[in-house]
Amino acid sequence: MHALTTPLRIPLFIGGEIYRGSTYGPKHPLAIPRVSTAIDLSRAMGWLPDEVYLDTHVASERELARFHTPDYIAALKRAEAEQRVDEATAARHNLGKLENPVFAEMYRRPAHSSGSALQAARILGDRPAGLVYAPAAGTHHARRDRASGFCYFNAPVLGILELLDHGLERVLYVDLDAHHGDGVEEAFADDDRVLTISIHEDGRWPYTGKAEDRAGGMARNLPVPPGFNDSEMEHVMEAAVLPLTRAFRPQAMVIQTGADALAEDPLSRLELSNRALWDAVAALLPLAPRVLVVGGGGYNPWSVGRCWVGIWAVMNGIDPAVRPTAEAEAVLRALTWNRAAGRNPPDHWFTTLGDERRPGPVRDAVKRVADLAMS
Repeated sequence: MHALTTPLRIPLFIGGEIYRGSTYGPKHPLAIPRVSTAIDLSRAMGWLPDEVYLDTHVASERELARFHTPDYIAALKRAEAEQRVDEATAARHNLGKLENPVFAEMYRRPAHSSGSALQAARILGDRPAGLVYAPAAGTHHARRDRASGFCYFNAPVLGILELLDHGLERVLYVDLDAHHGDGVEEAFADDDRVLTISIHEDGRWPYTGKAEDRAGGMARNLPVPPGFNDSEMEHVMEAAVLPLTRAFRPQAMVIQTGADALAEDPLSRLELSNRALWDAVAALLPLAPRVLVVGGGGYNPWSVGRCWVGIWAVMNGIDPAVRPTAEAEAVLRALTWNRAAGRNPPDHWFTTLGDERRPGPVRDAVKRVADLAMS
C-alpha cells in the first residue's frame, strides 16, 4: 500500500451519470465528455473498483444558498424549466449567453457538481484524514448571484464552506487551471481561515489575479507567461507553492486540476504536459491530512480524460505513465471532437496516458512571480 493510502486515506471517487449525456450545446467548448471519460478510463484501467466509487449527492436549494442568493438559484432553476431567460434575468445573472448558455440540465448539472463537493467535504470533515476525488466540482468562476466562465454554481466555494462548518480553521485552495480562480479568491478574500493560491496564464480571461494582488492578504497569485513549460511549473511549485503550503499547515486542502494548461488545449497558450500536473498533485497530497481534488477547465477530450485518469492514479499511489489497456484504448478511440485537431488526432492520444515531458528554460518572468508570492 502506498504511503499516502493508509486505511484512513484510501481515496474515494465521486462521479455521476448526468455528465455522460449533458452538453452545453454543440458549439460550446463544453460540448465534449469529460467526467464520464475519466470514470470510464479509470474503470478500464482497473483503477476504480466499485467499493470506492460513490454516486454524487445532488445539492438542495438550501445547500446552494449557503453561498448563492435565493433569487439566483430560483432564476437558474426557472431558466432550466422554461429553456429560456428574459432580458432582465440574462443581464442580472449573466445567463443565456454564449459563455453560460441555456441548456437542458443547466440547473441540475451544477447542482450535481456542487453536491459532489459538499459530499466530499462532509466525508473529509468527519474524519481525521482522507482523500476524495470529485472531478466535476471544479467550477471556480461562479459568483454569489451570477454565472461566469461556464460556471453556474461555485462548487469549490461550497465545499470549502462545508469544511469550515465542520470546525476546520486552515483550509488551503490551490488552483492549477489556466484561468485565475477568481470566484474562490473573491469568496474568501476576507477570511483568514482560507488561503487561495492560483497558477494561471497572465493576460488570459478573466484578467484578474495579478502577482501583486493579495485579495485582502489571503491570496497568492502566480500569473505565468504563454509557453509555460514543465520546468517552470516545477520551479513555481518548489519556490512558492510548496513552501507557502508548509507554512500555512492546512488541515484540509482543495486542489483544482483544470486540464486547460496542457499544451493541446484550445483555450490557453500554456505548454504543460499532463505529467507536470500529476507531479504537482503528488507533491501537494502529503501536505494536508484531508484532501479534496476537483477538476476544472479542459476542452480537448483526449487531454482531459488522460490527465484526469492520471490524477486518480496518483491519488492511489499508481504510476499512470503506462500504456492503456485495450479497454481504455477503446474508450479513447471512441471520443470525438468537433474541432480541426479532432479530425485527425495523433495516435499517441489513443495509445498513451502520459505525455512526453515538456521541459524548457525557466524564464525571468516565472522566477519573478514565484519570488513575489513569497514576499
